[in-house]
Amino acid sequence: MRAPALTLAACAILMGCSDAVDKAAKRRIFSPEDPPKAVTSASERLPPENVADDSTVARRVLGMGAAEITERVGPHRYSAKVSFDWTGAGRGTRLEETRTLFAGPGGVAGDFHATIENSRDQGLEVMRVRGQVYARSRYGRFRQRLRDRGMAEREREEVQGAVRDFDSLFLGRLKLSAQGSAGHEGRTVWKYVVSLGPPGAGSPPKLPPLIEPKGGQDETTKRRRAFLEQRQPRTLEGEVLVDAETSVVLKAHLVGRLSVEADAGVAELRMVVDCSLTEVGREAALAPPKEFLPDEDKPQGIADALDRFGIPRVRSDAGTGAEEVRPDDE
Repeated sequence: MRAPALTLAACAILMGCSDAVDKAAKRRIFSPEDPPKAVTSASERLPPENVADDSTVARRVLGMGAAEITERVGPHRYSAKVSFDWTGAGRGTRLEETRTLFAGPGGVAGDFHATIENSRDQGLEVMRVRGQVYARSRYGRFRQRLRDRGMAEREREEVQGAVRDFDSLFLGRLKLSAQGSAGHEGRTVWKYVVSLGPPGAGSPPKLPPLIEPKGGQDETTKRRRAFLEQRQPRTLEGEVLVDAETSVVLKAHLVGRLSVEADAGVAELRMVVDCSLTEVGREAALAPPKEFLPDEDKPQGIADALDRFGIPRVRSDAGTGAEEVRPDDE
């Protein structure tokens, strides 16, 4: 009699364990969805008065993304000018970028209109209005993107990331020295002077070695890797204004110079960033473009190229008895 009793007891324990596991799984499945990371980050308190003394707070403030900024300050207008001046091997080249972002209400999922252009007649424009995304190149026509796959969000982050990009390019060596509080656009800000900090504080983590291709790296890849691995910041200066209420950078003027040693000599890059965040709380009148191309499932590829050059396609008669059309031998 004891054996059946023990068996029943074991079954009851197993059923109880299984039931507990099932209940825990159901709680996870049917629990409310976690808020987006930008919403959670925006609720974090970042004391702006501690930016100069706490490198963790400084990196968070300087590297704050567009979605989190929108959650913290609401609708606003962001504009930035970025210039790159390369000199080396007796030559020089210059590139200028203009970035503009109009952020509407709605926070991380709200409307926005982002534009980035450069002095080489290149650019990209992205809009998100009422959940619909439209994009175009600088001189192209807008096209609706029903399957955005995060392109619009990445573009918004890139446009508003001028300070973050500058800090990353200079290996996180922006040192901020507090200069007290001041006023800007009717808001109280903390003012910081920028200088070159010691090496190592903001260096990226060491990554595993890259897998080399069989034929070796091409020359362009070699130059890019040499720049990323051997760049050395030389000078940094400028000014940063941080909002006392939201810890968002409202204005920045940054000037930096770095160098890269190569077999052909020393190449230098001088980079200048001027950015400002204005019209805080003022909702921009964002509307979808009046004319745009519809989204397409898949480009026609070869058939599209045949049409472009006036070459008739090969069409089967599908049992109708019609004459089959073939392209000329030429």
